[in-house]
Amino acid sequence: MAHPKRKISKTRRDKRRTHDNLATKALSVDATTGEIHVRHKAHVYEGNLYYKGQLVVEDYK
Repeated sequence: MAHPKRKISKTRRDKRRTHDNLATKALSVDATTGEIHVRHKAHVYEGNLYYKGQLVVEDYK
């Protein structure tokens, strides 16, 4: 099994890990219902399914 020739410093290790953080999800408010939801996703409000402010499916379960 291969072994590293030299120890990788903490600085180099941390530089590599700078992009491993999680980004917060973008939220928006629906204009018709006032519901807060994740952008570009359909959401349920009072049993109905909405997408982009329009009713898609009634009595969604």
